[in-house]
Amino acid sequence: MKLHPLSVVYRTGTAVARFAWVLVIGVFSTSQLDGLGAGAFALLAVAVLAVFAYQVVYVRRFDYELTPGTFDLRSGVVSRRTREIPYRRVQNVDVSRNVLQRAFGIAELRIETAGGGETEAQLRYVSDDEADRIQREIGRLKRGVSEGETDPEPETTDELFAITARELLLLGVVRVDLRLLSFVTVLLPIVIPSVSETFPLLDLYRAAPVVLGGLVAVALVVSSVTAVANYYGFELHRGTDELRYQRGLLQEYSGTIPLDKVQSVSVTENALARRLGYASLEVETAGYAPGGNGEGSQSAVPLARRERVFDLARSVEHFGEVSFQRPPRRARTRYAVRYSLVVAFLTAVSVAVVRFTAISPPIPALSPLALLVVVPVAAHLKWANLGYALAEDHFVAREGFWTRTTRVVPYYRVQTLVESATAFQRRRDLATLVVDTAGSQGFGANDARALDIDADRANELRRELEGRFQSALAETRAANEGRRRRRRSSARGSTPADD
Repeated sequence: MKLHPLSVVYRTGTAVARFAWVLVIGVFSTSQLDGLGAGAFALLAVAVLAVFAYQVVYVRRFDYELTPGTFDLRSGVVSRRTREIPYRRVQNVDVSRNVLQRAFGIAELRIETAGGGETEAQLRYVSDDEADRIQREIGRLKRGVSEGETDPEPETTDELFAITARELLLLGVVRVDLRLLSFVTVLLPIVIPSVSETFPLLDLYRAAPVVLGGLVAVALVVSSVTAVANYYGFELHRGTDELRYQRGLLQEYSGTIPLDKVQSVSVTENALARRLGYASLEVETAGYAPGGNGEGSQSAVPLARRERVFDLARSVEHFGEVSFQRPPRRARTRYAVRYSLVVAFLTAVSVAVVRFTAISPPIPALSPLALLVVVPVAAHLKWANLGYALAEDHFVAREGFWTRTTRVVPYYRVQTLVESATAFQRRRDLATLVVDTAGSQGFGANDARALDIDADRANELRRELEGRFQSALAETRAANEGRRRRRRSSARGSTPADD
């Protein structure tokens, strides 16, 4: 099977657009020189024709096939490459369409596999109907149902969640991407001098807050509009063995989240959303998450009432109600000392700037010391939002104040248990236990953690989790084997007892 013929046109346009700015600069610069303008346009035409010819050859040499056991791809212009992707390794089959692709009637299809750090297969581009057909066929073949065979587990879908207009607007308010504010630090050194030159009466200290506030406001507006556009029309459905979602205004996404590949679920509540009683749900799978954050997490519910989010999380992982155990109170003292040291550092920097430079700040150099008033409050809030719990079949960890995240990890999904203690933790007899899964991108804040717990308790908890992991793994293997036997029996028209 081949890619859609319009793939040549679209791929040529996107390829030319990537280096169009170079061509434009080249054309305008050479057009200033007599006799070179026509040559520059000729060079541009040759470049476009070369790209078009390459895309024609690429599309003609690209073909794919759905075999009974694998998804096969053959591609390559200079060198030929053949790939066979077993259906049992397929984790996500996602389809995306931007505005221009929808006008062309084409779509991009991506196939992700467990443990992969990037897209395993990419079809750019097939027709809308073909993309939907491939998505359905891979789902059927993953279940082991052959062509013309009756599916022992007929495919049914139930709507779990559909975002409302109110929730979408609220999402634009509470889901602000603070990473956009990093651009402010880049723009300030450029904007401030020009503002000061235009308005001589405005010195650095008077202009900086105004410009900073304007740039922050722009960043927040862009972040809000992006969040609304990304999750416009979000719907989540549950099939026989997978979750299906669709979302997007300018860029439409639709895809699947296999339930048997789920490594953990996370309920996230930033300070504003928590105040309003809202939260979001993310499902973590092993490997790359298309259209998501580039790692293994995909948004299952972008924003909903907190109670509803936890109900949906429990429908994916049945962890029930939990009671969190907090770290010992000496951990709170540790946070207070840490924050006090930060205040002392800021004060030292302020004093050094005043003493060794000619800058006269509008506020006293010792002003940062006023932050000491909020240090106990900040330490308490960090401590109060920490906790862990051992449910019947899951490890549950919670941390964070500004963005509080509750992570739920099934025992049988645990990959590694890491017990660690820094020099500062050892001084207070504290330790951290990290519960790593196949979906985690290395050890760090994205893992479920029992943070700053008693050192002896960390050791006991690690041993206890090891035991629960072994028991849960044995139960899961027995259940999977029973399910496979029932499917084989159904295919032969017999019952397990007949075997």
